[in-house]
Amino acid sequence: MTDLPLATTRRTGINCRRKDPMSSQESTKNGRNDSPNLVTGQWLTTDELADILNVDASTLRRWRTARPPQGPPFVPVSDRVTLYSAIDVEHWLRSRRVDPAQAA
Repeated sequence: MTDLPLATTRRTGINCRRKDPMSSQESTKNGRNDSPNLVTGQWLTTDELADILNVDASTLRRWRTARPPQGPPFVPVSDRVTLYSAIDVEHWLRSRRVDPAQAA
């Protein structure tokens, strides 16, 4: 029974934990999954991410519906539910980071 995913809702998002039968290196080598943490990692709702980024949830919705889409990568689970991987959000934030020492 330990192989079944355990889902828990936390204040900062949805965290699904499951034993990963393959390491990241093996899954990439087999070409099956470049990012296994998308299944086992933390997920954020639109409202939760808006709180973290200190923007209104409508800003995230506007970014998602822009053509081309803007903002961090997202997963439209249904018409009413969109989730953001905490890993994707972190990568997106790092890609937008400006270091004044390097910018000069």
